[in-house]
Amino acid sequence: MTRWRDPAKDPRQEPKSNVITAEGAARLRGILDHLSRVKRPALSTKVGEAAALGDRSENADYTYNKKELNRVIARIRYLTKRLDELQVIDRLPADTSKVFFGAFVALEDEEGETLDIRLVGHDETDTTKHWISVDAPLAKALLGKEVDDEVTVTTPAGDTTYLITAIDYRDPAR
Repeated sequence: MTRWRDPAKDPRQEPKSNVITAEGAARLRGILDHLSRVKRPALSTKVGEAAALGDRSENADYTYNKKELNRVIARIRYLTKRLDELQVIDRLPADTSKVFFGAFVALEDEEGETLDIRLVGHDETDTTKHWISVDAPLAKALLGKEVDDEVTVTTPAGDTTYLITAIDYRDPAR
């Protein structure tokens, strides 16, 4: 068994970037607000009620809610610290013909299959929406490229080449 290392201080890992889109920051603030104003007080009440019942060592309700409360407090602490570290990018880049943070990029692989992705911060990646971290190998390869540029990315299955077919900076709600 190895000793636990803080990923932020682990020299073997690249540090994650501290950028986030405005909508991503708003979502994190909403989560923090819900945890602070709704979830934590409700759990504190449950823990207090369970503690009032007597012996805490055999009280499953107390044990479960106390663990859940500690998990919520840790999440609140993490989100508070993380939001302080993040730099919100809420404007378009000077050159919108190139791929930069926040871009929606349409790619075509060698077989003609298309892939639409968006480059976002580490805290807002979403595989169902194809939003990838700006720190991901594909995103790093795309940064600064233009339409009709080819990008080769090394994957576990081998090298994959993509052609950039479109670059767009739009509201993600569209």
